[in-house]
Amino acid sequence: MSTPAAGAATLTPRRSSRFVAWVRAWRAGLVPFDEVADAIAGHEEHLVADAPGTWTDVSLPQALPTLAKLSPDEIRLVLPAPGDPRGLPGPGDFAGAALLAGEAVVAGGLGLIPQVRTHTSGSGDTFETVLWRVYPLPADAPAASLTLPGAAEAEAELAAALADTTAALTRLDVAQWRPELAGALEALRRPDGATDLPPGFDPRARRLFARAAVLDRVLALAGHAAPGGAINNHEAQQRDAALRPLTTACRQALVAACNAPLRP
Repeated sequence: MSTPAAGAATLTPRRSSRFVAWVRAWRAGLVPFDEVADAIAGHEEHLVADAPGTWTDVSLPQALPTLAKLSPDEIRLVLPAPGDPRGLPGPGDFAGAALLAGEAVVAGGLGLIPQVRTHTSGSGDTFETVLWRVYPLPADAPAASLTLPGAAEAEAELAAALADTTAALTRLDVAQWRPELAGALEALRRPDGATDLPPGFDPRARRLFARAAVLDRVLALAGHAAPGGAINNHEAQQRDAALRPLTTACRQALVAACNAPLRP
């Protein structure tokens, strides 16, 4: 039986991961420019603020040519967290905003961060738009972080963390207060292709991204407050402690997959 959690778990969790994967594939000549904006946005409306040479918010197709001179290796995903700023190009406005958002794109001398805005129509319907805010990076910013793991290392760390965390959550009887997690975890075993990468990524990167993208949704659900007060503060602390190593491994896996070397 399909559950809302299982459905949510098959979605690509981070907009920055889609952005990096498809823009890198475009810059490698593996996908046409005309496909990139739609692949990034999906069914959402995406705008870009503060892009070089613009004076107002512009659409993704209007802003992407700003990155046309970059090589794939100059475009990378960053998923920082408090206490773990790996991949960020040093302190500054971009680093602070990236830590707050939990995701960002480094593209040459620019940084981009997605901001989700919720709007209400005159009839009361709510809808969202995504605004990519562009930040100039310091001229002496490091080109890349040498401390980030490659795909093979990240895959091994994710598998180990998943096994440890699953055992811990079983001991905590997490299914008692979040029964829909069973459906979400089942989705981990059978990715449906909704979390695939564009052409150019090797099988290991694709496998790693598919698993980490689904798991990222599961972690978001597991870390959310249980309905009806089914978990107390002590149990919440135990849950958070159990999830923390897996959350870190998941972030590293997404970064390693999206930043992996591209091949024709």
